[in-house]
Amino acid sequence: MKKSSEVLTKEQILLATEETLRRFGVAKTSVTDVAKVLNVSHGTIYRHFKNKKEILEAATEMWLDERILKPLTDVYEKSSMKGAERVRAYVQKLIELKRYYAREDEELFNMYAKVTNEATELINRHIGHILEQIRDMIIGGGIDSGDPAQLARSIFYATARYHHPAHAYEWKRDTIDQEFNDVWELLEKGFL
Repeated sequence: MKKSSEVLTKEQILLATEETLRRFGVAKTSVTDVAKVLNVSHGTIYRHFKNKKEILEAATEMWLDERILKPLTDVYEKSSMKGAERVRAYVQKLIELKRYYAREDEELFNMYAKVTNEATELINRHIGHILEQIRDMIIGGGIDSGDPAQLARSIFYATARYHHPAHAYEWKRDTIDQEFNDVWELLEKGFL
C-alpha cells in the first residue's frame, strides 16, 4: 500500500488501521499489523501515535465523523421538515446508521463499541455535537419546550436503546421498530 520513501500521514495510518481491523478484529489487531499494511516499521507508526489505544481512538473519531456525524449533519442542514418531524428524522437516521454499521461493518462497529467504554472525552464530544444539532432543531422548529438543551438531552437518552452500541444485540428483534415508535409517540405527545 505504501512506499517507504513517501511521507506517512495520520490519515494513511488510520485507513490502514480500518483495513487491519476488518481483517483481524479489534482484539487481535496490533500496531505491527498496521505497519505491515503500510510497508513500514512499527516504529514509524509510533512517530504519530503513542500506542494502540491512541490509534483506536483516532480511528474511532474518524469513523464517527465520517460515517455518523456527516450523514446526520446532512439531515440537520438539508431537511425541509420542521419541528418534531425533523427531530424524528434526525434520530431515525442515527438509529439507521448505527444498525447498518453493526450489521454491515461489524469489526469497525466493535472498535467503536470498545472505545465508547474507554474514551470518555471523545464520546462526550461526539454526543455533544449531536445534542447541539437536536437543540438547534428544537429552537428552529418553534418547539416550545422550556429548556431546548434539556429537551435535546432527554430525547437523545430516551432513545439510547435504539442507537447506543451496548444495545446492539436488541436491534435484531422483530419488535424493535414498533418499540421505537411507541417511545417516540410518548415523546411527541409529552414534549414535542
